[in-house]
Amino acid sequence: MREIVLDTETTGLDPKTGDRLVEIGGVELHNQFPTGRSFHVYINPERSMPREAFEVHGLSEEFLADKPRFDDVADEFLAFVGDARLVIHNAQFDMGFINFELKRSGRTTIGNERVLDTLAMARRKHPGSPASLDALCSRYGIDTSKRVKHGALLDAELLAEVYIELNGGRQADLGLAPAGMEPTRSDGRPRAVVGPRPVPLPARIQPEEIAAHAAFVAGLGDKAIWLRYLDQPVPDETGG
Repeated sequence: MREIVLDTETTGLDPKTGDRLVEIGGVELHNQFPTGRSFHVYINPERSMPREAFEVHGLSEEFLADKPRFDDVADEFLAFVGDARLVIHNAQFDMGFINFELKRSGRTTIGNERVLDTLAMARRKHPGSPASLDALCSRYGIDTSKRVKHGALLDAELLAEVYIELNGGRQADLGLAPAGMEPTRSDGRPRAVVGPRPVPLPARIQPEEIAAHAAFVAGLGDKAIWLRYLDQPVPDETGG
């Protein structure tokens, strides 16, 4: 399954009162493994930057002044997203801004049926515990040392790791990652991949146990179903 883990930064809390998107970051997962593909863009909000918002993400009016408007990057964003499921922490907030901008630019909005909210997911799995992105990274031992300020792409990478842990971690996939994909952490370090032992463990079954089992199977007759699972041909039931 293809999924896009998504995060945004904005000028404030409510697009209906004039707040706008200023950054979008997303990373692609396939069967819960990062593919290495990502989307990241800064956006000119065409308005001033409130001090409170600047203190959260550090994106100033001056920095954003020469960045593209949402309408200029909307098609690229939609092409990257495609028909994938969107994985977002506190999805109502981010999707409120994304759909506001899509509608404002005359494009079709994205339905809630395509969105998975990891905040609700975390609250179900860990009822009564803090469920912020920072708290979940701490719970799962995910490195946040690079997160001095909020940033859409970095937060999307961290959320991807949290999402995988919420689903049981790497072991839940049983190592069945798509061919050619190297499972890595958000900081670039490789994750452990379990493979065959270089030297098989010695057998724990004793010779007398093997002989007793063979005698038991022999007593079941030529048509015993057990014979179908042994490394020998099944006797011809027609006698030929």
